[in-house]
Amino acid sequence: MIYLRLFWEFFKTGLFSIGGGMATVPFLFEMGERTNWFTSDFVTSMLAISESTPGPLGINMSTYVGYNIAGLFGAICSCSGLVTPSIIIILVIAKLLLTYNEKPLVKTSFYYLRSCSTGLIIYALIKILLTTLFISSKSNTTGLIIYLLLCIIIALNRKVHPIIWIILGALISLIFT
Repeated sequence: MIYLRLFWEFFKTGLFSIGGGMATVPFLFEMGERTNWFTSDFVTSMLAISESTPGPLGINMSTYVGYNIAGLFGAICSCSGLVTPSIIIILVIAKLLLTYNEKPLVKTSFYYLRSCSTGLIIYALIKILLTTLFISSKSNTTGLIIYLLLCIIIALNRKVHPIIWIILGALISLIFT
């Protein structure tokens, strides 16, 4: 039964998280609170691990949760649940776009979908920031120091290669935790 539940929970997430991996984060916070499968701290840790591994963020996070809840088959069920709505929707949209691509209603719909996606990503940013700085099981001071150091680094040089950000984040985390 847990396998079906994992598939269903991630199916709903995949169905409504328009905008990519970061758009799944608000649904994961809600899923953790509702199912008691994981905490907000776990979501932020899962996000850090998923961001630092190759592959799409949503897939990595669903696989991580599924594996932690029910092992290898749980990972397969949660990952399958997340991607199934996308596959179905892409097939339907591809067929419709071939026929109705230039219609004003279609163009307007995509315009509003971008707004929804942006809202989900902003929510994820705020929730992760609050969890990291104030709700985390680690010291609030440590999170605040790490956040301030990263803000200073960003202010000093905005053209830093992403690999440098990963290394800096790891080093700062090792120093302060």
